Amino acid sequence: MRKHAIALGGAGLLLGVSLIATQAQMAFAAELPDPPAFAAQSSPVFVGVSDIQEYKALPEYHQPAWMDKFVADGTLPPVAERLPKEPLVFKTGNMPDGVGVYGDVMRHVIGGRPEGWNYIGGQSQGWGGIDIGLSECLTRTGPLFEVKADELEPLPNLAKSWEWSEDGHQLTMHLIEGAKWSDGVPFNADDAMFYWNDNVNDPNVTPLNGATPETFGVGTTLEKVDDYTIKWTFKEVRPTQYLYAMAYGTFCPGPSHILKPQHPKYNTANTYDQYKNAFPPEFMNMPVMGAWVPVEYRPDDIVVMRRNPYYWKTDENGNQLPYLDELQYRLSTWADRDVQAVAGSGDFSNLEQAESYVEALKRSAEPTAPARLQFGARTIGYALRMNFSANGWGEPDARGQAVRELNRQLDFRKAVSMAIDRQRLGDSLVRGPFTAIYPGGLYAGTTFYDKASTVYYGYDVAAANALLDGLGLKDTDGNGVRNFPAGTAGGGDLEVTVLANTDYGTDTNLAEGVIAQLEPLGIRVIANFQTGTARDDMAESGKYDWSVERQGAEMVAVVQGTSALAPTGPRTHPFHRAGTDGTLDLLPFEQELVTDVNSFIATSDATERADLMKKYQHTFTENVYSVGLTQYPGALIVNKRFSNIPVGAPVFMFNWAEDNIIRERVYVAADKQGNFELHPNTLPGAPGSAGPISE
Repeated sequence: MRKHAIALGGAGLLLGVSLIATQAQMAFAAELPDPPAFAAQSSPVFVGVSDIQEYKALPEYHQPAWMDKFVADGTLPPVAERLPKEPLVFKTGNMPDGVGVYGDVMRHVIGGRPEGWNYIGGQSQGWGGIDIGLSECLTRTGPLFEVKADELEPLPNLAKSWEWSEDGHQLTMHLIEGAKWSDGVPFNADDAMFYWNDNVNDPNVTPLNGATPETFGVGTTLEKVDDYTIKWTFKEVRPTQYLYAMAYGTFCPGPSHILKPQHPKYNTANTYDQYKNAFPPEFMNMPVMGAWVPVEYRPDDIVVMRRNPYYWKTDENGNQLPYLDELQYRLSTWADRDVQAVAGSGDFSNLEQAESYVEALKRSAEPTAPARLQFGARTIGYALRMNFSANGWGEPDARGQAVRELNRQLDFRKAVSMAIDRQRLGDSLVRGPFTAIYPGGLYAGTTFYDKASTVYYGYDVAAANALLDGLGLKDTDGNGVRNFPAGTAGGGDLEVTVLANTDYGTDTNLAEGVIAQLEPLGIRVIANFQTGTARDDMAESGKYDWSVERQGAEMVAVVQGTSALAPTGPRTHPFHRAGTDGTLDLLPFEQELVTDVNSFIATSDATERADLMKKYQHTFTENVYSVGLTQYPGALIVNKRFSNIPVGAPVFMFNWAEDNIIRERVYVAADKQGNFELHPNTLPGAPGSAGPISE
């Protein structure tokens, strides 16, 4: 190799050095086992976008009979006046069980707790699908799991249509005209512009799910054309990728008529904390564009949501949706969600904690079981993510800074990867054909995954120890823990904190497994286990060394959350963000990832995209950008009384199952309806009032 490189001259020498370096990097690579076969996975029926929905006026409209009294006494206008000029209409042919009937409730159980109702200001509603039931976005991606590959593009939603300029730099969107918030106030472009100008682009605001200006492309602008038209201008040519970012959860406008008076830009008496927290969970009847409105909250007990009388979607018979009159969210634990769904005291669960799988399968197989279990693809994956920011993000102390410098060393990351027995980690969650060895990067079995492009550093403790020795990390004081080199962090013990979410048992179980498996390596890993919102706050502010976490849609669909695949902007990436000076300290391989991701965004050519993701996957896994831990399928647990549950709906793909199943068109047949509603025959009251109204 060396003689050949010299004979080629300067260019050949560089090529030879590059090949030698690549071979050195690959020296510890191992054969990646294929995921085990899992016959229980279900598959969707693929359709076109026009088979699912359209916008059109219908000759007549209907509402639940019990709502007639609200129209008769003047509380509500007639249903036709509450709907837009052209409602979004769901096609009967795509409804698994056809047009539904009104009534009943879907009973959820969640482990989260609502902070308040200011979603765009950064408040969590407790997860578990509450925010999906309240919020609507410019586009929609949940149902894309059933859309044919040649039509794959986000569905219209609040934006009913759009067109590109001839040069491809401008995208004009037409908003649904005549739609109203749940309190009857018109929705229009002002709501979209308030979200964009005063939340996404205000550095003092962090919307829930982390939307930043760079989420929509560096240098992107948005302007209002008229009340129902907005226009995007992009630096790239025809970047259709950003249509996915306009879906849940990064472009879901809030009610500007309620939020704007609390924003410090318009209310100088308020701080940004006061703006964020202006609508606590006790504030009932928060205006929403979603199908249900919060009408009751009891701390550590329940959130109740009633149907939105101004909801802007119908079926083909003109029945205003939703069919279900009420949603309930019992505030318990995530593990209890599975238990109650299987037992029939809850109606719906995303079975995503693998520790519950075997028992859930046993219970659902019983002839009298109230719920059915539907497994999807292996779209749940966990990774150990290291904080790569060495220039101030999170304001680390001397030890934390030293850990970040180590995180940026390839041999250190390889050593950590090779110290992890992934098979044992997976088996510690659940035995059987569920979990798969996951080296990191894109998930096996997904559209853009390529095994041949995936580098895997397998379990090899001896090799891992040798790599750490080579970095000068040795146990100098004989206490069984390696030390930083003299002059770094005082030569103290190599201690690393790992952040994990206590709301989910799987998160902490995997983190504890990592802690145990790195002990023989001489790395003392210290648990920093936090409840969901506290954990999220620490992660968003960069105050961690490592984090064990479930990854987002970008590793599943790639086209959803694409900008988060690499540090494409100062605040787009989960574990490498800009320091206090606003700059990113990218490593060379990270710059390669950024280039590939930006190229992916800029092209719509399928072959080119596939090649770019092969390159991305190789660079990611060769450089151990995160340490993959395990990958497994999720399952829907749905009470058998519900109809219109799509076949093959995944727990997680482009979005979570609560959106994938299109809840607003789910119903319960009349002969299966129970007496479960807590506030029957009531509607949301005025914003901030005590609860629902009955007359």
